Amino acid sequence: MTDQDLIDFGIWRRMNEDVTTEEAKRDALEASQGAIAELREEGLEVEWVRTDVLEDPDDDTDCAYCHYRASSEEVIREHSERAGLPVTELTRMDDQFDRSDLE
Repeated sequence: MTDQDLIDFGIWRRMNEDVTTEEAKRDALEASQGAIAELREEGLEVEWVRTDVLEDPDDDTDCAYCHYRASSEEVIREHSERAGLPVTELTRMDDQFDRSDLE
């Protein structure tokens, strides 16, 4: 499978614990990278692109919005389970645009 065959996914994670501290961010990243390494050893393609940590203004929970690329939704769900990260909502991303599209 080539990089072009990977599908972009957006993952909304409602976190049960604070993920705004440097230690919590590091722990989540290490868990994610460990799960990615395991899946790659098994021949499954998944890569992390970026994560934005957000505070929910309606309550005290933190949320994370993650962008991953993988061969399938099942691979994303397996990654999240192995990393111990919740999947509140998972969507396949369509076209992406950014500020450079306005120039």
